[in-house]
Amino acid sequence: MVVIFDNDFTPIDDVVRTLMYATGCDLEEACVETWEAQQYGKAPVHFAGEPACLAVAAMIESIGVRTEVKKEWDD
Repeated sequence: MVVIFDNDFTPIDDVVRTLMYATGCDLEEACVETWEAQQYGKAPVHFAGEPACLAVAAMIESIGVRTEVKKEWDD
């Protein structure tokens, strides 16, 4: 899965737009995930295989948002 982390410098509109582009989610989901990152410091935004998650993370990081790609569940 891909997790995003909140920061104080990336505009919210950029985060929402990038989440929609990178993950294919709709406006409502992107807004909820962005809000969650702001409120809790981080938010899961995409669930897929590792190659797809790495590609999504790279797109999100291109706007200055830190990401983490990790397993959804600990083994």
